[in-house]
Amino acid sequence: MTDLGKAAPRPWARDALRWDTAVGALLVVLLVCSFAFVDNFGNALNLSFLIGNTLPIALIALPMTLLVVSGEIDLSVGSTAGLAGAVMGRLWNAGMAIEVIIPLCVLLGVVCGLVNGLLVTRLGLPSLAVTIGTLAAYRGIAQIVLGSDSVTDFPQQYLDFGSGRIGGSFVPQAAVPWAVLLAVAVLVLHATPVGRSLFAVGASQEAARFAGVRVKRLKLSMFVATGTVSALTGVFWALHYASARYDNATGLELSVIAAVLLGGIDFDGGRGTLGGAVAGVFLLGALQNVMSLVNVSAQSQTLITGVLLVVSVLAPRVARQVARARHRTAAAPPPPVPAAT
Repeated sequence: MTDLGKAAPRPWARDALRWDTAVGALLVVLLVCSFAFVDNFGNALNLSFLIGNTLPIALIALPMTLLVVSGEIDLSVGSTAGLAGAVMGRLWNAGMAIEVIIPLCVLLGVVCGLVNGLLVTRLGLPSLAVTIGTLAAYRGIAQIVLGSDSVTDFPQQYLDFGSGRIGGSFVPQAAVPWAVLLAVAVLVLHATPVGRSLFAVGASQEAARFAGVRVKRLKLSMFVATGTVSALTGVFWALHYASARYDNATGLELSVIAAVLLGGIDFDGGRGTLGGAVAGVFLLGALQNVMSLVNVSAQSQTLITGVLLVVSVLAPRVARQVARARHRTAAAPPPPVPAAT
């Protein structure tokens, strides 16, 4: 007779206990409560504001998820976005056409990602230290390029794309290309050999190398992708807020990392889903929007973001340790029955 107390958990039960599933459920609860109890949360203008402000985080979170799954991290994404915005403003002031400027800014992102990737993969330096250094370096270059100027007179049709909405809805126009990039990222991570290689590298770099994965090339491509999308985000930032400044996107890296880790991506690599990362992005964005509506100070919002970052790193680890302990307890043989005297 089967021991029901030791029956294996059903697949739906395992899915319900996953961290990314819990984050998605928490996002739904937050949205329902916000629509019900927070004034002006549900109007079209605020929802458009929420999504538009979250899109820079959501854009960079896509390649960042792939990079963290491989066991690396890039803290220079905000500075790369700021540098792209500064170069955009400088070239526009110099009279260059915007149709030429935007590809050049994206190419600049490729170069920034390539620098990060080569330092990590060819010199063997830790990505955390490298990208802290380039975070400061790229921001310094942005200040040299544009100084304290603020460029605001970009073509109106581009500004409309950066801040406009689709028809009379609350959905920003820029959400459409983001959705395309999301579909591509999901396909790459969860349905291609590249994604399987990323998970393998994050779980065990040596084992992946022995299995034939070109670890250095794969990681380099992820750094390049992250730099490219960061520069594209810098262009969007300048158009969305109608201002190109050297300090655009300052602190964006903290929000991106917090959202990705909150979504269940393991800081050590090898675990996580893009669905969880996206849920983490919009959970953080919705929470910040609600805090703004109820007049929570900017300093308190930063504090809460930092606390969420710590919790998002610790909580999945604690949950896995508890699950392993329960598994060992369930698998342990029963104690011997004392012999009758």
